[in-house]
Amino acid sequence: MALIQRQTPYPHWEFSDSATGDLLRIVPERGGLISGWSCSGHEVVYLDLERFLDPAQSVRGGFPVLFPITGGLPGNRLPLPQGEFSLGQHGFARQMPWQLEPLADGLGVQLQLSDTPETLQAYPFNFLLSMEVRLAPGALEISTVVQNRSSEVMPFSFGLHPYFNLSSLETVRFEGLPPQCLNHLSMEEASSAEQMERLASGIDLLVKPTGSVRLVDAGAGTSLELQLSHPLDLVVLWTEPPRPMVCMEPWSGPRQALISGDRKLELSPGASTRLHTRYAFTASTGS
Repeated sequence: MALIQRQTPYPHWEFSDSATGDLLRIVPERGGLISGWSCSGHEVVYLDLERFLDPAQSVRGGFPVLFPITGGLPGNRLPLPQGEFSLGQHGFARQMPWQLEPLADGLGVQLQLSDTPETLQAYPFNFLLSMEVRLAPGALEISTVVQNRSSEVMPFSFGLHPYFNLSSLETVRFEGLPPQCLNHLSMEEASSAEQMERLASGIDLLVKPTGSVRLVDAGAGTSLELQLSHPLDLVVLWTEPPRPMVCMEPWSGPRQALISGDRKLELSPGASTRLHTRYAFTASTGS
């Protein structure tokens, strides 16, 4: 496997497996973004390239990292014992430059982000995120270690916000969803089946599945299974028509978890925890 710097179709690092042809594209300076994943000859990840090339706009595509919160806060204000802090939607990790290096086992890359004077203004903790991204046969594995380098207990939430290509919003279905979900558009409980009927008009919902969640794209003859591990085992599903994509996002906690305490994660000084998620991709013969 090799890690090579490329300039087209945009500056990025490419990590590839010569045996399978599978590859990753990574842009560390844009939030540690995994901007592409090719598996079994299919480009699995959606990326709005025109928007990506405009640094004034937020990224629509790839695998944005959500830390130290998932979702937004009322008035973008985070109340903590240390005071009240201004923290925007999904936190700052997806907007910061990360460090990139190959993994020692040769199977992927490691991306790292640590606190800066800028992050300390929004989130008063010293931290280290170490995200290991590995290519496996027919799968992408992401394991993230969150370390508290502060002298105080550090609360946080963590999530990934990956965008996936679809043949059409009308030809896909999800398997493994529980009967009920939280509709983020109304912040009310709703029927998962009814929400699935609205995929093509736009959904934003949170589910608590008991196992894996599987995206089946009948038009493309492919499926993508999100294999969950506690505590990264909530799932947000989001579409933004007419974009032919869906976000299938593992979250550790719901919106405003650091305020409500619902599934809020905390690390003691010097402690660390590992969060793991895996996406398994399959394509039918001839697709």
